[in-house]
Amino acid sequence: MLTLYSYPQLFGVADNNGYGLKVYAFLKLAGVPFVHEHVFDASAAPRGQLPYIVEDGETIGDSETIIAHAIAKYHLTIDAALSPAQRRTHHLVTRMLDDLYWVMSYSRWKDERYYPAFRDGFIAQHPQIDADGFEKAKAYNAQRYHYQGIGRYTPEQAYARGLADLQVLAEIVPANGFVDGERPTSCDAGIYGFIANIYYFPIPTPLKAFVDAQKNLVAHCERVHAMVSV
Repeated sequence: MLTLYSYPQLFGVADNNGYGLKVYAFLKLAGVPFVHEHVFDASAAPRGQLPYIVEDGETIGDSETIIAHAIAKYHLTIDAALSPAQRRTHHLVTRMLDDLYWVMSYSRWKDERYYPAFRDGFIAQHPQIDADGFEKAKAYNAQRYHYQGIGRYTPEQAYARGLADLQVLAEIVPANGFVDGERPTSCDAGIYGFIANIYYFPIPTPLKAFVDAQKNLVAHCERVHAMVSV
């Protein structure tokens, strides 16, 4: 059976990282049976990044590569009916979520207004991680943000990027149903992976304030959450 390795759950969300939650939601929505293993240390993962899967002795990393592998291996039809235009939209949304990832991560680890709440909430649910370990992770992430570029932004500049991404999602996600119609596709799994990691976290970042005010984003998140949490 396929085994998914991803970061730990937090605040009722199956993975506190958008990429791992995207894969988790995709596998659930597509009906692929799998075992979910939570990992704190990503050093053994392909390229040192989570999530990854192991199946039949093969290890596969990168969320998009995992999804493509599952579609091919299990002959999944979740995206089969998409038009060329819808596939282009999926691609653009995927790349935009890559941008949103950095702002979300910044809000947890870099912004001192919200880092303590994230740290304390995480340790409360995963006491095997102590404050010293968290500080080491914080320092590591500070280096990542600097070299990626988001760490050189002021908080206002960083959130402006994330809010612009969320505004586009708010204009794409319908009030009812899913992005491409009555049934969810991989795009819905991707959006859920990131929105759920904002919406369900009781940390009042500017990103959460925006999401909370968008009834369509909240309803979409709750619809997918109900489908993948069973």
